[in-house]
Order: sequence, then structure tokens, then C-alpha cells
Amino acid sequence: MCGASVAHMAGDIEAVADVATGALAAGAIDGAHVSHDHAHGGKCLNCGSLLAGPHCHDCGQAAHIHRTAGALFHDIAHGVFHFEGRTWHTLPLLFWRPGELTRRYIHGERVRFVSPMALFLFSVFLMVAVFGLVGGPFGSNAKVGDAAAIAQARTDAADDLRDSEKKLAKLVARRDALRARGASGAAVAAVDEEIGDVRSEQAMLRLVTTGQIKPKIKDRSIRVDEKDFATGVPGLDGVLEHAAANPDLTAYKLQSSAYKFSWALIPISLPFIWLLFAFRRDVGLYDHAVFATYSLSAMTLMVVLLSVAHALGLWPALIAVALILFPPWHMFRQLKGAYCLSRFGASWRMVALIIAAYTAALIFFIFLLALGALG
Repeated sequence: MCGASVAHMAGDIEAVADVATGALAAGAIDGAHVSHDHAHGGKCLNCGSLLAGPHCHDCGQAAHIHRTAGALFHDIAHGVFHFEGRTWHTLPLLFWRPGELTRRYIHGERVRFVSPMALFLFSVFLMVAVFGLVGGPFGSNAKVGDAAAIAQARTDAADDLRDSEKKLAKLVARRDALRARGASGAAVAAVDEEIGDVRSEQAMLRLVTTGQIKPKIKDRSIRVDEKDFATGVPGLDGVLEHAAANPDLTAYKLQSSAYKFSWALIPISLPFIWLLFAFRRDVGLYDHAVFATYSLSAMTLMVVLLSVAHALGLWPALIAVALILFPPWHMFRQLKGAYCLSRFGASWRMVALIIAAYTAALIFFIFLLALGALG
């Protein structure tokens, strides 16, 4: 009994760590916290440019850099609890006036709100953490797969992590070479952006390799013959056969891959949103990308809230009603406010967007199959 309690406590701590990691990672993407101390003169410690104020005019780094343990803990607390101080401006609008939030961000109010991508990344980390603690909106009667299957999945993730580390080393060497040659700031910044993407990927892979993402599948009480699902396509039939033979491993890989590649839902959704406004010249792909990312963040956070509500004893019937009604209600309000539509214009586009969302989810699943997520 004591051992089980310790194990449960360890799982809770891991899940809380997921939330903290998500906040810090999102904060890193959204813009690092910098000191507000004013220092003039000298050179920037990051790029070497001459300083003419409290921040470098070339790379943006603060002129004065703290090197104390207290400053480090302050940055951690700032990232986790404040999320750059913009979370409390963003979340109320995200849920109640999503169209206004989308429009204001597109039109240039950036400092006041959490950026769409940072919020999306944080919401995905949070969802994984909450699922690890309490399961999904309807709980879980899932069971952890056998040790061999889980070990194999973690081994695959470890291989991906090693490849990612090699890629990171090459990018760092390339950045150093560019700086040594005196390349333009734009060229160095492009490599820095690639480095940031690789490090974000590594953070996700480490969650898999350390077991912080726990596989959960439904009880396999019904058995089917794989031949009943033969499609005649060798590659697809092979995937189905492997999934039927190793359902535990399949569920684990699908969950891990869906988490790692959740960002792919954004580009997958863009063509559908563009079609809804194909004859409007005042909106572009950037506007649609902001719309899609904030929308996905809201849906993810809704699932998180309903999962917590279920753990607190909310009736499953009410959770089901919320899952059915919230997405169309939120899409309608976001469409109407973001694109300044009439009620009719927002209504028919909302219906089309719901259909597009299911289509995008199917394409995302096929995308995972193409990557061999279930193989």
C-alpha cells in the first residue's frame, strides 16, 4: 500500500512538472523575460553590438544580465505563474470574446496578449499533465500496456532524441560559423529559430523517454479478425495488422505521436479556413493562422477544464453537453468577431468549419499513419 502511494505521488509530481515545463517552454517561445535595469555603454554580451540604451538595438537582449541564483528562481516563477503577465489578459477573451482577441492580436496588440503559438504549446503540455493525473473528460478505464511494449516505444523515442541532438549540434556549429564570418543578423536569427524548434522537439521527446506521457487504452474485451478489415492496400493492411496484434504499443505510439505533431493541425486547418473567405481580400493566411491557433488552444483548454471537472464529480451528462455545445458556440463567436461577420455569415461558416474540423482530424490521423506512428 505504501509503495502504491509513493508511485501515485510520483505520478502526480511528474504531471505537475509537465505543467511547469509547458509554461517555461511557451514563455521561451513567446519571448524571454528580460531585466528592466537600465545600462548604457559597452557592448551587448549576446551579439557584440554597441549599446545605446537598456536593450540591444540589434538582437533585443537586455543590457544588464543577472547572474544570481535569486534571478534564476525569479525567472522560473515568472514563467510558471505569470506566463509573461499576459495570461490573465488573454484567457478571459479567449473563452468569452475569442473574435475580439483574434482581431486585436492580428491588428497589432501583441505585448498585451500571449501569442497564439505559445498559448497552444502551453495548452498541449497542460492537457498531457492533466490526463496523466485524472484521465480525460470521462475518466479512463484504460490500463497501462505491457512493459515490453512500453519499453520499445520509449526506445524509439530515445532514438529520435539522439538524432535530434545530432541535428542540434550541427545547427549550433553552423550558427557559430556564421558569427565567425560576420554574417548578417537575419541569417544568424534564422538558424537560432531552427535551434529553438529542435529544442522544443527535444523537450517533447524527453517527456516520452522519461515516461511522463503514460499510455492508456480501453479494455480489449472485443476481439476481431484482422482479415475483416483487409483493404487491399499492402501498406495500410500492414499497419492495421500490426495495430491489431499490438494494441497497447499502438495506442502508446499514437498518443505520443499525436502529442509531438499536434502543431500539424494548424497548417492542415488553414486551407479549409481560407476557402471560407476565398473572395475576401482584406484577410490573409496569417489572419487565418492566428484564428486557427487560438481556436485549437481554446478547444484543448476546454478538454482540460472538463477533465478536471469530471475528477471533481461533475455529472458525465453535463460534460457531454459541454463537449457538444462549446465548439460550435465558440467557433460562431470567434468567426463573427474576428472577421466582422453578420449572424448569418458566421452561422453558415460555423457549420462548414465544424465539418472542416472533423476532416482535418482525419487528415491528421492519416498523417500520423504516413509517419509510421502506428507501425
